[in-house]
Amino acid sequence: MTGVEYEGIGRVAGGGLRILRRSRTLVITPRYWRQRLVFWLGALAIGLVSAGFAQLADEAQHLFSQVAVRQDGLRFLPLLVTPLGFGLCAFFAARFVQGSQGSGIPQAIAARHLRDDSERSSFLSLRIAVGKIVMTIIGLLCGASIGREGPTVQVGASIMLQVARWGGMVQARGLILAGSAAGIAAAFNTPLAGIVFAIEEMSRTYQARTNGIVLSAVIIAGLASIAIVGNYTYFGFTDATAVLKRDWFLVLCCGVIGGGFGAVFSSGMVWLTRRIRRWRAGSPLGRILIVAVLSGAVVALIGITTGGMTFGTGYAQARSAIEGTPLPASFFLAKFIASLASSVSGIPGGLFAPSLSVGAGLGSTLGSLLGSPAGLAAVLGMAGYFSGVVQAPMTAFVIILEMTGNHDNVIALMAASVLGYGTARLITREPLYHALSRLFIADVLRQRRAQSAGAAP
Repeated sequence: MTGVEYEGIGRVAGGGLRILRRSRTLVITPRYWRQRLVFWLGALAIGLVSAGFAQLADEAQHLFSQVAVRQDGLRFLPLLVTPLGFGLCAFFAARFVQGSQGSGIPQAIAARHLRDDSERSSFLSLRIAVGKIVMTIIGLLCGASIGREGPTVQVGASIMLQVARWGGMVQARGLILAGSAAGIAAAFNTPLAGIVFAIEEMSRTYQARTNGIVLSAVIIAGLASIAIVGNYTYFGFTDATAVLKRDWFLVLCCGVIGGGFGAVFSSGMVWLTRRIRRWRAGSPLGRILIVAVLSGAVVALIGITTGGMTFGTGYAQARSAIEGTPLPASFFLAKFIASLASSVSGIPGGLFAPSLSVGAGLGSTLGSLLGSPAGLAAVLGMAGYFSGVVQAPMTAFVIILEMTGNHDNVIALMAASVLGYGTARLITREPLYHALSRLFIADVLRQRRAQSAGAAP
């Protein structure tokens, strides 16, 4: 063996020894284990908070539904309660918990693009997390067509970012991602969907090191949530299975039509949000209340007209459709409008569950027209519509697969999701959550420029 070969072997061996020494030092460093312990406790806290949030939200919706389905004069009470509740939530969000409005997913995405910790804190903090939970519950208590899943993403990211500060961690972007994924996994009891959501929707990329953090956060948060609420499928179970020769046209219709409606919702929400933000710039608080109260009135009128079916998350309606009971043909359009009004109102609340409910209603209607099984049509409609709204087809079919427990429809769900995504891309090129996140980033940049101008001599 030549001297050059010996020298090369020596360099390799020396490098290996340096790596070994570094890894051994890392493992025995108290700071390393302190950071890991704090991170694990943070993931555990996300699971516990998500489970508690879910139970409180369900109780709030149940209390309101007892009034909404009455047949006496009290069934008109939402005409007063819902607008006032919207106004109250919008007021507190604007005055005391700025950054908590809407879903919460755009804020988490915006925070990942910001490098300054004080700017991140305007979207992710324990104060915002508490306010988000309280006002989402109040929104459900007054009949808003919102969900708790998007808010759970912001809550999870806020908890994990605070944990990063306490533990002296520097991987803020990765930890925001981990907190968001853990929130989705714990909210829906869908660990795979949490991971896919983090990769496809939150980061739009794959990084081995970051996704290892995401995986561990999802596992810990999921176990904590299951320990409290048990292992369950979010929308029950359906054994309806797509047959290619019989149901290919149903898959095509649910994907294309669902994706088209999803894109209309997405582009309509972005357009309305931008116009409302410009209109209320001159008199922020007063016009915020006007928008909220008017939105609440729209939701109340639609809810009373439909016998209370469009109030709340729409979970019960979607579940009944998946289990084989067709929904009225008008349900999906009424829920579509109620969800849009709630989403642009300025109150905290997500659109995951309402969107899945709209998709189930659309699928149920298409299934009735085509003579297909109601449960199968509802599931495919959810995949097509939700994929069109968020433009994240992998997340759409994985989350629906886990929420319904039916693994026989993998190919059909994938096809409907991809068709929905492709149709939505033809209508609007900008994904909903990322378009909204740019509005939050623009607010931060304006504040930064204003502060710079004020500090200039």
